Amino acid sequence: MHKLAGVRIGGSNPTRIMGIINTSPESFYKKSVFTDKRDIRTVSKLMEEDGANFIDVGGMSTAPYIKTLVSEEKEIKRITNAIESIQKVSKLPISVDTCRAQVAKAALQLGAEIINDVSGLKYDKNMVDVLEEYRPSVIVCAFSNDLIKGNLVTQTRKLINQSVTMALKSGVPKSKIVVDPAIGFFRKKAQGILFTKINSDWLQRDILVLRNLNKIKDRYPILISISRKSFIGKILDEPDPTERIYGSLAAETFAALNGADILRTHNVKATNDVIKIVNRFKNLKKGL
Repeated sequence: MHKLAGVRIGGSNPTRIMGIINTSPESFYKKSVFTDKRDIRTVSKLMEEDGANFIDVGGMSTAPYIKTLVSEEKEIKRITNAIESIQKVSKLPISVDTCRAQVAKAALQLGAEIINDVSGLKYDKNMVDVLEEYRPSVIVCAFSNDLIKGNLVTQTRKLINQSVTMALKSGVPKSKIVVDPAIGFFRKKAQGILFTKINSDWLQRDILVLRNLNKIKDRYPILISISRKSFIGKILDEPDPTERIYGSLAAETFAALNGADILRTHNVKATNDVIKIVNRFKNLKKGL
C-alpha cells in the first residue's frame, strides 16, 4: 500500500488534492504567491478547510519559459518561513517543491514530510544523500538533461523509472514514492534550467501523456500538476493564468478519470468539488 506522508494514495483510494503555496514572487501565477507569514497562515488554513490532503510549498519558480533561478540561501529562507507559518495553523503534511539538497534538508529538519523534485533527483547529486538520511516521501518528475526522441510516452516512463531507481537506492521505501510525468516541462527551448528538451510539439506531448497515464505510472501512484499552466493557456488561447480556471478544472477532471491519484492545484475548493463528482462516477462504473 502506498502512502504519501501517511496518507493512503493510489488503488481504490480517492484522488487526493495537493494545494500549492508559492513564496516566489517570480512564479507565473501571481495569485498563488504569498510572502507574508499572516497570509501564508490564512491560505493554508483555508486549504485544509477546503479539502486539501497536502500543502506543497515552493521557494523558487520552475516554470521553463521564464528565468527564475534564485540563490539557495533565498530559497531556504522562503521555504522555512512558510513551513513555520503553516505548522502554526494546519496539521496537513507539507511537501517542498525543490531540486536542491540543502533546501530539502532544511525543510525536512523543520518537519516537512515530502520532497517534490521536478528534476527527478537529477539536478543536485547530493539530493539522494538527504533522502538516505531522512527517508521522506518523494515525488519524482520525468526529467533529462539530454534531448529526448522517439515515443514520448515510453520515454517519459523510462525517465521516471531512472528516478525511481535512484530513490529506492537511497533507501526510500517503494510505498513512499509517487511519480509525475512533468506536464509543461518538455520543450523545444526554454529560458529556465529545469526542462527536458524535445524536437516535437510540447502541447501534443502533454496531451499524449495525459491520455496514457496508466501506461506511465506502472506500479506507482501518479501526481498531475496542470492547474492554470501554459498547457491550458495554449489550448484556450488565453495568456492570462487568472482566466484559466475552467480549463484547469476540465483538464483535472480528465486526468482524474484517466488515472491521476493526486492533483496538485491552485484551486483547492473547486478541484475538491471536481473530485467528489469524479469519485461518484467511478463508483457507479463499479456498480456501487
